[in-house]
Formats: sequence, structure tokens, C-alpha cells
Amino acid sequence: MRIDMVGVVTLILVFLAWLFFAAIFLFRKKPPKAQETKRVAAAKWGIALQGVGFALVGSFHRAQLWPLPPTLFGEVIFAAATVALAYSSCLFCLRAVRTLGKQWTYEARVIQGHELITQGPYAVVRNPIYLGMFGLMVATGMAYSSWWALCAAILVFLLGNRIRIRAEERLLREAFGERFDDYARRVPAFFPGRP
Repeated sequence: MRIDMVGVVTLILVFLAWLFFAAIFLFRKKPPKAQETKRVAAAKWGIALQGVGFALVGSFHRAQLWPLPPTLFGEVIFAAATVALAYSSCLFCLRAVRTLGKQWTYEARVIQGHELITQGPYAVVRNPIYLGMFGLMVATGMAYSSWWALCAAILVFLLGNRIRIRAEERLLREAFGERFDDYARRVPAFFPGRP
């Protein structure tokens, strides 16, 4: 019975992380409308695949939280790691959205007066919001999903992520040229520490 409670509490905390994640985007300070100079539609395929990844982790529930034979200690450690991943991912997204300010949008676009942001989370990876989304998706899968669904979700999300990053970075490369190329040489696209 106690082990089941750990799983329930973990699910509740991860669900609350999702509310926090939604609040980051819904309640952010709305910047004045900026004139768009260029947009790339191909990124929408990436967004769709990322969404499929999220749907997979939410669609296939597993019975117990801890993947090995049940022990209270193992379950608590696994739960703590899951919750820590969920909230640290949300905080990383929050910092990235605040750092982008008026330039943040769902779609791949460049606005008039667009700046190349390289500080804050953007000094760690070039796409910190996607890394935060990925972390929250993995944490959700750890708390809820069957293991095969989590693995499938990771693959689908990473495919969509690759499409989305390529489309967006093509725009940035066109807008900033050598400055973006220099930034891309110094800072990994998605996973910290990877060129």
C-alpha cells in the first residue's frame, strides 16, 4: 500500500509540473506585436511529431512506478528523480522564455529587430525550450507510461525536434550568418556537451 502511494504522489506532482509548464506560456507578459520578416512552415511537421511524443507518454499507463521488484527505498528514489526532472525542465523552459522575451513564438519565424540570443539557457544549448519539453516528457513517461511507449515517444519526439531545429536554425543562419555559425560551433543544439 505504501509503495502505491509513492506512485500516486509522483503522478500528482508531475501533473502539477504540467500546470506550471502551461502557465509559463499562458501567463507570460505579452510583448507588443512585432512585424514578422520571415517564417518557415516546415517546422510545423516537427511540432506535430513532438506532440505525438507527448501523446504517447500520456496514452499507455503502466501499473507500478518502480520498474524493478518493489522496494520502498527504490520507489522513493525513482520518484524523487522523476519529480526533480519534471520541475527542473519546467524551470529551464521558464528561464529560456524569459530570456527570449518578445522573440518567443510557437512557430519558426524572424521578426523585425530580431536579436541572436546567446546568454542564459541559450549559453548551455541553442534550443533550451525543446530540451525542457523533452525533460518534462521523459519525466511524465517515468511516472506514468509503459516503457515501450516512453521509448517510442522519445524516438518520435527527437525526430520532430530535429525537423524543428533544422527549420528554425536555417532562418537564424540566414538572418545572422557568421555570428550564428560561430554560436553553433560553441554551443550544442540540443543535448548539453554534444557538438
